[in-house]
Amino acid sequence: MRLAVTGGAGFIGSNFVRGVAEGRHPELDVERIIVIDNLTYAGTLSNLDGLLDDITFHRTDICDTETVTRRLAGCDAVVHFAAESHVDRSIASGLPFMRSNVLGTQSALEAAAAAGVDRFMHISTDEVYGPVPTGATAEDAPLVPSSPYAASKAGSDLVALAFARTHGLPVVVTRCSNNYGPYQNLEKAIPRFVTSLLRGDDIPLYGTGTQVRDWLHVGDHANAITALLAGTPKESVYNIGGGCGLTNLELARLVVDELGLKPDRISFVQDRPAHDTRYCVDDSRIRDEFGYRPQRDFHDAVRETVVWYAQNRSWWQR
Repeated sequence: MRLAVTGGAGFIGSNFVRGVAEGRHPELDVERIIVIDNLTYAGTLSNLDGLLDDITFHRTDICDTETVTRRLAGCDAVVHFAAESHVDRSIASGLPFMRSNVLGTQSALEAAAAAGVDRFMHISTDEVYGPVPTGATAEDAPLVPSSPYAASKAGSDLVALAFARTHGLPVVVTRCSNNYGPYQNLEKAIPRFVTSLLRGDDIPLYGTGTQVRDWLHVGDHANAITALLAGTPKESVYNIGGGCGLTNLELARLVVDELGLKPDRISFVQDRPAHDTRYCVDDSRIRDEFGYRPQRDFHDAVRETVVWYAQNRSWWQR
């Protein structure tokens, strides 16, 4: 398989590329990896350290359809991670999110079709479903996004599914819960918590910290994507969960404890607008069809993540 990865220098994309390049997903039988990334603030070549001799990297704006089409020539499959993904930034200015996530997805789809790509995987988020007070959302639940970021991802999902129906390009959309692991930008919860404490600052926690999130290790996410790429999906949308729901306060206390500090290092700040109270996806579809199960123990993996940031200050202090 000749595999193209958009957004492959970002957090989830680079972890996926690293796993494939290092042979952790032999079921894909990948002979060539092409990474397309515009290297915005959240994407950096340092995320691909040690891999650049084994992949082909192109710095390209995903909205440049003509150039992306050339980059995809000869590829069999595209995994489309490229996106703006931070809620706070989207509240401050939503236009970059609409451009990258909606127009960028349309551009990537048109490029893939023009290049003769056989399969297209669009990586989305559980945030498109909006708040889930109880239970879990299945793939056919309505999309009720609360933030400009979530709305842009919901729009990109619909663009991808409509493109598949109109043009016949095989498209699979995945909606994952909160990812964590190495190489994640400091704007996200766990790296922000860890690095704030390592700098000597307190953890800033929105509101009272009662918001619930499901946590998925980035390696387990890669395993789920690999299973879908290597198999024959029966449906076009698949949820991917981590099976570990925690309040943000519980998560903050866990990080504080891992660093041997006291709970008074957590401070509460004004909540952000339209902050969803809870997310939870029903991922029984991918479990039943592909036997997917998260492999990482949450507490062990969080401990490893905390240690990674403690030992890689040069990466996050750049």
